[in-house]
This record gives sequence, C-alpha cells and structure tokens, in this order.
Amino acid sequence: MFAIAKLRPEPGIHVIEAPEPAIRPGHVKVRVISGSVCGTDLHIYHWDAFSQERIHPPRIIGHEFCGEIIEVGEGVSASRIGEFVSSESHIVCGQCRQCLSGQAHVCVNTRLLGIDVDGGFGGFAVIPSENARKTPAEVPESVASMLDALGNAVHTVMAGPVADGTILITGMGPIGLFAVAICKALGAHRVITTEIRPYRKQLAEQLGADAVLDPTLLDIGQELRTLAPGGVDATLEMSGHPSALPLAIEHTRPGGRISLLGLYQEARQTLELNHLIMKGIDLQGIVGRRLPETWDQMIWLLTEKNLDVTPVVTHRMAYGEVQAAMETLEKGEAGKVVLDFAGAV
Repeated sequence: MFAIAKLRPEPGIHVIEAPEPAIRPGHVKVRVISGSVCGTDLHIYHWDAFSQERIHPPRIIGHEFCGEIIEVGEGVSASRIGEFVSSESHIVCGQCRQCLSGQAHVCVNTRLLGIDVDGGFGGFAVIPSENARKTPAEVPESVASMLDALGNAVHTVMAGPVADGTILITGMGPIGLFAVAICKALGAHRVITTEIRPYRKQLAEQLGADAVLDPTLLDIGQELRTLAPGGVDATLEMSGHPSALPLAIEHTRPGGRISLLGLYQEARQTLELNHLIMKGIDLQGIVGRRLPETWDQMIWLLTEKNLDVTPVVTHRMAYGEVQAAMETLEKGEAGKVVLDFAGAV
C-alpha cells in the first residue's frame, strides 16, 4: 500500500510504499477512504520541538481519518465488518484512575495515532476496535474524516452553558470555526470571534459568527465593551496567542467561564490572577474528547441538531498531493484539507 510517513528526524514528509498492516487481537483493519490534515501533522512536517521529543521515525502519520472495517482481530465481533467508522486518536489504557473514573480523555498512559504508533494516512490502518467509532451514513464522508478534530470543539463548547448566551471565540483555525457552528446549533444568542487572516474571517462569517474582530484593525477591548457591556458568558480560547488570555479575563463576565484549548508556544504566561479569582471565573483546560460522551454529543449534533461544518472543508486533494496540502495550510488559506486515499491500496 501507499502511505504518508515521517521517514527521518528532519523537516519534510514522504509518500512511501509500506507493508499492509496485519490484524491484531482487539483491533480492526480499516480501508481508509479519506483523512483530514491537522495542525499536528503540520508540526510533524516542520519537525518542531514537539515532534522531536515525541516521534521516532519512521512513522506513518495521520490521526483524523475515516473508512470501512474490512477485518477484525480476535475478541472483536465479526458484525463490525462493513461498518463505516471515524478514528479516535487517543489510545487509552482503560486501567488507570482516570480511565476507571470516566476521565479517559486524560489517561496517563495515552498513546496517539500517527505520533506514538502508526496512523491512518495510508491504504489501510489497524487500530484498536474502540478507536473505530461507528458513524451514521448521513454524516458526509468529508466530515467523518475530521470528527476527531470536531470533537475537540464539541468538548470545548459543551464544557458549560451555551444556549441564549454570548460567546467569545478567540482564533478561527478549524477548531474555532467548528465552535462557531456548534454554538449556533446550540442556540447561542451571539457569537463573537477574533481572527486576523482574511480567508478565515470570511469562513467565520459563513459559519454564522455575529461579529468577526481583527485585532490588527480594531481596538478589540472597545469593541467587546460595546458588543457585550456586561461581559461575555464564556470565552473559548482556540488561538494559543498570549494576548487572548488577558482579553478573556477582562471580558468574561463575573461567574462566566474561560475554556482553554489552544496550546502556547511559550508555556509560561503572566495572568491577572486576582482579577480572575475575584470575578469567580471558571478556568478550564480542555484536551481531546471525553470518551465516549463527546462522540455521542457529536453524532447528536450532526444528526439531530442540523450541525453543518462542511464549509470548513475548503480543499480536497489526492493523498499524493500532501506536500501541497501542507503548504496551503501554512499560508492560512484553508480551513480543513481532506485527502482522498482512493488508489492507496
């Protein structure tokens, strides 16, 4: 089969011929239909500090993908053959305190598809059965390929009340864009966003943002005081930009929440902690998807609440065009790039 892999500890990515993975107990073999390129894949492509610390080449990458189960290993019901599934990237142990208490999304023994073990950017992928999430046929294949990422947004948005509220979302990368649509589907009164890239500002408007504020062109503080004079009910921080933290603390109402998903290049940041404390703000760290709660919420949103995130898919490319996909993402001129793996077998 053909696959996309990080071959050496250096910048770049390659399309290679790789052996078809063999089935293992407790696992399923998926014929991959499509995969969505993630910001993490871009980090791997650049071979940044995270990649250097975590990845041991050669490694087939890709943790956002969908396909059809064609074979099952020992201990997995044969009835799963033929299922259309989406991937969950977190392989958890099921034995630690977190897993046993309903917090598997922060399992201390987590391994990640496409990072710690071979991922799904190839003709076939062998993954744990529980990581192959059955997906209804009415979910478009392009959306099914990126449910792992959509789950991050669902987890962030649904970590607190949304209906009838005013929500601030900082950063309109793909997960921020997803969050706009989710907030609207859940009945938010107003969704205010921040973004500097023209391409993504347009996408935010298309997905239903009520206001898109560009901090390079506007006094964001003044705009927020006008749009939400009492403060927003929740700030969903998706950007990983240091300026977003004081903005969130200043403009989230007393008793509101700040949900942090974006990761920071400089992990140490200075905060007005007394302001945060005296306003009684809930400060939440968000990682991954609650298992299986977030997956159930995603399917409910897509099938019952008419959640439409198809505008986020701005590019479709063949798997052999992965270099162009990386370059397009790097320019900020894309939402999600979905790769077609037809012909990779």
